[in-house]
Amino acid sequence: MTFDADVIVAGAGPAGAVAARTLAAAGLRPLLVDRATFPRNKPCGGGLSARALRRFPWLERAMDGIDVHRIRRLHLEGPHHSRLDLEDSAPCVVLVRRVEFDAALVRDAASAGADVLGGFEITQADQDADGVTLRSRDGRRLRARLVIAADGVHSVLGKRLGVNPKWPRRSLAIDMMEETPVETLRAARPDVLWVAYAHEGLDGYAYVFPKVRHVNVGIGCVLSHFDDAVTVAPYALQTRFVESLVTRGVLDGASDRQTFTPFLIPVGGPLPRAAHGRVLFAGDAGGFVHAITAEGIYYAMVSGELAGRAIAATGVAATPQRIGDAYERAWRREIGAELRDAVLVQKYLFSSHARVANVVNGASASPSLTALILDYFKGHVSYGALRRRMMLRFPMTIVRLARVS
Repeated sequence: MTFDADVIVAGAGPAGAVAARTLAAAGLRPLLVDRATFPRNKPCGGGLSARALRRFPWLERAMDGIDVHRIRRLHLEGPHHSRLDLEDSAPCVVLVRRVEFDAALVRDAASAGADVLGGFEITQADQDADGVTLRSRDGRRLRARLVIAADGVHSVLGKRLGVNPKWPRRSLAIDMMEETPVETLRAARPDVLWVAYAHEGLDGYAYVFPKVRHVNVGIGCVLSHFDDAVTVAPYALQTRFVESLVTRGVLDGASDRQTFTPFLIPVGGPLPRAAHGRVLFAGDAGGFVHAITAEGIYYAMVSGELAGRAIAATGVAATPQRIGDAYERAWRREIGAELRDAVLVQKYLFSSHARVANVVNGASASPSLTALILDYFKGHVSYGALRRRMMLRFPMTIVRLARVS
């Protein structure tokens, strides 16, 4: 039987590009396909924790030549005038434009030996005992022994294979965001990442991410909450939000409707099982997003690499069960606990705005705790170590943060 590649990676975002790079570096023959050709725009805040630079040592080189803004100062706001200002000697957040970042990762995958095929929009997918067949809208057909599905929140493979026909609205966040040139809208403090939780009564988050030549400004919440609590259209809410920050002096300028691109993020946690037969789901397609911060880039890259590693380690001729089990063990070990805990904490926190305020105020009153959290974001402390140290060193602080006052 003829296969077009050892592995087809469907979707060339961070999860797919890193998966293809990993497979190619291991000596396999991956084909990275996407409906778009690169560079292409991708609605996203474009923020990732600096620990990505430690987790992926090759990333600095891959980003050479694109706009990268490294942030050392964070401003966090909660309800009831709670606030927290953080500053560190080293960057803890890296801000990029997805139109540039994703293209850079695709180039890096191609340099590692991956074949790249743009303009292949998958509309049908089938798997049998021997392999997986993908069909495009224009009638082309591709086949491989294995597929890594990294085709986003609206994963066609998830739908066509019956793995995830649709995310529940309670498991999706709507992010209403614009990426606007600084000539039109700019952050008053371009060295500060501004984030707010439960902003103006909304059970969600808001942010200002200053880039080198753009600013990303967004506000978001779980989609089911948006249905129940928001009575205006998304751009009307965005306009009101931007105007309020201009009035406060956080922003200068005006919103631009042409740069406004709302999008959906899966925040209900990973799929119960991310491996289904000969298909491994990664990135947004697998639900690998942090439910509190809505950060998806880092977890997309990790899940993509782990999927590629699982295939490379077991071999493309191994049984799908063996490959799938290797992937399940890997992602659960590295990121499973933090993504699971994030979902639980998100539901607990946003059930009470007083709890959100307690967390912000409590963290502000505990410099040692905030230093530990910053070490986690920089990649100096693993999530498991962070969790253990928080419980051992700050048990009473954790209890106080959880209280409703």
